[in-house]
Amino acid sequence: MTVIRIANQRAIIERRSLAAAIADLVAEHGPERSRLRVVELLRGALDAGRAEIARRLAEKPGAGAECAAAQAFLVDQLVRLIHDHVVGNVYRASNRSTGERIAILAVGGYGRGEMAPHSDVDIAFVTPIRQTPWCEQVIEAMLYFLWDLGLKVGQSSRSLDEMVRMARSDLTIRTALLEGRYVWGDQDLYDECSRRFWAEVVQGTERQFVAEKLAERNDRHKRLGDSRYVVEPNVKEGKGGLRDLHTLYWIGKYIHHVRDASELVNVGLLTPSEYRAFRKAENFFWAVRCHLHTITRRAEDRLTFDLQREVAARMQFSDRPGKSAVERFMQYFFLQAKRVGHLTGVFLAQLDEQFARKAPRGLLAGFRSRARMVKGYKVFGGKINVPSDDWFSQDPVRLIEIFALADEHRLEVHPEAMRLAARDARLIDGAVRKNPRANALFLDILTSRHDPEGTLRGFNEAGVFGRFVPDFGRVNAQMQFDMYHHYTVDEHTIRAIGLLSRIEKGDLSGDHPLATQLVGKIHSRRALYMAVLLHDIAKGRRGDHSVLGAEVARRLCPRLGLDESETETVAWLVRTHLTMSATAFKRDLADWKTITDFVAVVQSLDRLRSLTLLTIVDIRAVGPGVWNSWKRQLIAELFDQTEERLRLGHAQHGREQRVAAKKAAVAARMKKQGKLVETVGSQLADAYWIAEPEDIIALNLVQLDTAKGAPLDVATHFYAARGATLVTVIAADHPGLFYRIAGGIHLAGGNIIDARIHTAKNGTAVDNFLVQDPLGRPFGEEVQLARLKTAIADALANRVKLVPQLAARPLARPRAEAFTVRPRVEFDNAASNRFTVIEVNARDRPALLNRLARALFESRLIVHSAHIATYGERAADTFYVTDLLGEKVDGPARLKDVEQHLLEAAGEQTVEVEAV
Repeated sequence: MTVIRIANQRAIIERRSLAAAIADLVAEHGPERSRLRVVELLRGALDAGRAEIARRLAEKPGAGAECAAAQAFLVDQLVRLIHDHVVGNVYRASNRSTGERIAILAVGGYGRGEMAPHSDVDIAFVTPIRQTPWCEQVIEAMLYFLWDLGLKVGQSSRSLDEMVRMARSDLTIRTALLEGRYVWGDQDLYDECSRRFWAEVVQGTERQFVAEKLAERNDRHKRLGDSRYVVEPNVKEGKGGLRDLHTLYWIGKYIHHVRDASELVNVGLLTPSEYRAFRKAENFFWAVRCHLHTITRRAEDRLTFDLQREVAARMQFSDRPGKSAVERFMQYFFLQAKRVGHLTGVFLAQLDEQFARKAPRGLLAGFRSRARMVKGYKVFGGKINVPSDDWFSQDPVRLIEIFALADEHRLEVHPEAMRLAARDARLIDGAVRKNPRANALFLDILTSRHDPEGTLRGFNEAGVFGRFVPDFGRVNAQMQFDMYHHYTVDEHTIRAIGLLSRIEKGDLSGDHPLATQLVGKIHSRRALYMAVLLHDIAKGRRGDHSVLGAEVARRLCPRLGLDESETETVAWLVRTHLTMSATAFKRDLADWKTITDFVAVVQSLDRLRSLTLLTIVDIRAVGPGVWNSWKRQLIAELFDQTEERLRLGHAQHGREQRVAAKKAAVAARMKKQGKLVETVGSQLADAYWIAEPEDIIALNLVQLDTAKGAPLDVATHFYAARGATLVTVIAADHPGLFYRIAGGIHLAGGNIIDARIHTAKNGTAVDNFLVQDPLGRPFGEEVQLARLKTAIADALANRVKLVPQLAARPLARPRAEAFTVRPRVEFDNAASNRFTVIEVNARDRPALLNRLARALFESRLIVHSAHIATYGERAADTFYVTDLLGEKVDGPARLKDVEQHLLEAAGEQTVEVEAV
């Protein structure tokens, strides 16, 4: 795209000496018998050239454009050598006709003179007329040489007329030929090819080409996630990546015939500073892409977690306090992608203006209407623009005002205004940040009832957001190196604000009935929106981001116009924004103490409502598929129990009354079968009645009645409310039952997300498991359920060797190996009145629950319930346990012994015990 001077070309490949060596081989052995030797000679040159390019990249790890140009140069020289050998030695023709001519064109990326180490070699062979036998022989022989070198070749062989006809009808072919570059062969034929392409293919189709390329770009973005902030980006095809830069160059070349990206400045599509940003992003992305190809030794363009750390190290990023090297590298990556997005906007705006001057309708404008003025701003075609180049410098508060007006009047900010806003964002200083009008305008944007997400995203793209709220600027484009968070911190935050806005409008009542019901009852909308904005504001700093974020809230909220009460609410929400999800997903909600402790944290109904809303949008905005019906159920259950306690007071109902009330409710639910509550149900202890919900108790009683003392009975029920399958195992209780059942479920391909273990007075175990498949869906197919029952039976009868079979299962998340998760064991004897609560954090792996349950069995502990939460590559498994006598586990030596068993099961040896 941009001509790069390659230093010391002969160190990469020396064509003349290789040509002489090939001539010697042919002279000694003849054209046919020397073929393998020629291939070996060329393969050695290719390997040596790649090694030299890799060495240069290692010396200058950011020199991506130089690496790409050097790779194209290496292939050029090999193609020339192969052509000369084939034409001069293999199929030598002393008296060729005018039709026996071939021009070799590099097309696509190779045509731009840019190639990653393992990119495809895209070549077009052009002949004057339909191919003669000699042309076919030469082309076929050249291709076999290239294939023998191990190169992946994309090739076409066409006559001039075929080239014109196919380029007219196919956008991909037209784009490839747009970048066609003469490599070797007949120069006059290439010149004729180029002349006809521009005269017969391009001329008159400029508008069509631009529209088709932009539609192609939009489809590509949707296919790859439609965000430039996905945490495993595709360097080549992803939003804000190399292909977006290429698209700008293609459009500029098609319309203005530019030969180099620098000429986009001459034709008015980019400013000099924007072109410098273009080159900087292009060079960086090429460096990343070249490193990816070098590391993997294949054409790999996706920057996956397992490669990010190595690329960051190769590009010499280092750790900083609060941010690892890989997080700093990825933040820089996303900043470049963001810059590409901005360049695309201003480029297309300039293009639109150029077309508009030539015709009554602009190419990209959806409609054109009469121009009007809104508070001094020009509004035309649904876009708001500034009246002059110095508009923002006259009053920098206008940098916030234009976005507030755009939201109020449902307008887009004109890309030219975005260009000026990006240029003038530096004008925002301490005085502007303290300006009451500026802060009021920002609060209007944040709490807008229209489209706060879209407006804030534009605010952020222009670089104004990070200048006006410097704390937000610190998390701009910041990723978290884990498999749980799908987006950068700023993108996650803006998406969460958008979700809250859609919930408030009632757009998500089906997905979020509880949130839709609550959002109209909160005391302060402003405090809630501000809490969503600030909940992750302190990520990437040393220390607990919740605590540090609360400090930011206390400092920032008064500046933005919130009163003392609202500020305190925001600070509390930010400080406790992880508490509700941790309680719901990692604690037993049937344990009275769990709700008591949570009530002590929230203290009021308004705080409970606000925290519930913040928790929901925070989880949902993490990424696709993270929010599910199981999490919805747990959050709703915790909310309902806490609300009831807050309304009715903190007095604990007597145990007998609670059990009696539950039995009465179950009997009413079961109608004619209600008598089972007194008959079969009399075998179940009070702890069972308190722990299990009414609908599961009803199912358990029917199953117990049907089983009639059978040695094993397994029942499965699709549990829609929780998005899982309820698996109930009734068997004679014996030591190790829990870990064996867990092993059987794992062998059948199931993931246990919740488990409650009970023993009836007659020694029968009643164990309830909630099970999903590895993709978080219920087990529902008959084949799956049959396999599940068989696997449990085999595990309990010792018909399978659990340990080796479970160890052989593949990782649920193969790239989890890229992460280091330091196992941690925490003991909490204050979280429950009856049980010791043990939480184990470890890297998620096959059958982790089975291994941990076996470790608890070997530690002579009884598991009463288990709660499983997974955060990407990290699992957090919580167990409510007692010793064999039903007592809590205490004593440093005893705790240390349990901890050691659990750490060995999790795959590590030593970690300090944490006890409460």
